[in-house]
Amino acid sequence: MVKEECKALLDALSRVTACYRHLVLTIGGTSDSQNLREELKKTRQKAQELAVANRNKLTAVLRDKAVSKEDKAEFERLWVIFSTCLEILETDMRRALELGHDFPLHVPKRPLVQTGMSGGTSGVAARAMSVQNMKYDEADRNIDVVDLKDLEKEIHQVGEMMYEMEMKVNVPQWTVEAKQNPGAELNSAISMGTSSIGMLDEERKPFCHGSKALAGVIFTAVLLVAVILAVCVAKLS
Repeated sequence: MVKEECKALLDALSRVTACYRHLVLTIGGTSDSQNLREELKKTRQKAQELAVANRNKLTAVLRDKAVSKEDKAEFERLWVIFSTCLEILETDMRRALELGHDFPLHVPKRPLVQTGMSGGTSGVAARAMSVQNMKYDEADRNIDVVDLKDLEKEIHQVGEMMYEMEMKVNVPQWTVEAKQNPGAELNSAISMGTSSIGMLDEERKPFCHGSKALAGVIFTAVLLVAVILAVCVAKLS
């Protein structure tokens, strides 16, 4: 039961971390907005909540002396995956901090990342970003600064969490054995693709043979008609 709970928490953390990375990549782009920044904040906070839950669960299990050797090996594998997710989250949070400084929201005529989109939108964008059309109060102008300060604190907290994890549970990654050989998933996908192609070829064989037989019959009929016509022409002449 505990193992399934740990796997479910880890799966949720992986999904939220992947979602956060996707959102970070859009900072400074043409789709950047206040909604995006708020979604970034909610997503990273959710990821941190899941990280704390994962840490507490796995730490308690790995420090339990009553856990069997087989179960402990599985929990250690989950611990390594969890540590990797946390490292990815911290990296993306640092990236979001840098991009947030480079692309503040409420700055007139701020530069945007070129996304490859083109068209007659430059005039509209220029008018939308003009100082006359922008009406922000003091709280709106400071929202970037406040959020970036919070992000700095959260990055520090994630770093502290990673350090405490290493102190409480010593699980060197090189001591954890993988459940599959390197490239096993890729080889499995290739073998599945090859078998699918083989099955498709087998399905096509009857059709191919039938097509060849039909082509032979048509060719023979055409040849007979040609011979008959030639004989008729010869008799008439």
